[in-house]
Amino acid sequence: MRIARVVLPTLLVTSTLGPVSPVAGQPLEGNPTRGAAVFGQCVACHSVEPDVHLTGPSLARVWGRRAGTVEGFTRYSEPLKHAAVVWDAATLNRWLEDPQTVVPRNLMTFPGLKDARQRADLIAYLKAVAAGQAPPPGGGMMASARADLKTLGAERRVRAIRHCGDGYHVTTEDGQIVPFWEFNLRFKTDSSRLGPSKGRPVLLPAGMQGDRASIVFASPEEISRTIEAKCP
Repeated sequence: MRIARVVLPTLLVTSTLGPVSPVAGQPLEGNPTRGAAVFGQCVACHSVEPDVHLTGPSLARVWGRRAGTVEGFTRYSEPLKHAAVVWDAATLNRWLEDPQTVVPRNLMTFPGLKDARQRADLIAYLKAVAAGQAPPPGGGMMASARADLKTLGAERRVRAIRHCGDGYHVTTEDGQIVPFWEFNLRFKTDSSRLGPSKGRPVLLPAGMQGDRASIVFASPEEISRTIEAKCP
């Protein structure tokens, strides 16, 4: 006697339900290439070049380091300098989600990255950066690196600054004289390797109307030496 064999249909779970959630407490596996694109949200304040600090510290060597200890960065908040936090996948994940819950009253204004997948990708990217295996940065904001101010032309290099009344008259090395209302001209310093040469400040336009600018000096003491109070 032949016994009939019953074949049960295979139950298929399709991808239309979306990605499977990780087990509780288990972080998502990140993709450093996608993370390079996510890092575009960070480049206004952080670089991944060693010793290149912006508003925030360079993140080139952040992996495995205690918070508030990156060499050459001197502007940490007191809470962060005294925090017992070491940067790894778990602590970075919590920090990127909400920095204030990890170290209350720190000075980072970033409200947090709420997408768990983006956080995982960004963490994978920072780990790859630390290992010297980072993928090339993506487009958009990532493509806009800071200019080396030493390479700017004569039309941007400042030869003299004269103050009279409520205005400044800036003379550039190509002989042009540009007037500014004093409230619209900012004086800044940049002592990094991308800053101007000593004694050769540069004029950088700012604002949409062309009536605002910044003059960047190599050090603070150059500012008063360069400005002459004189009216015609």
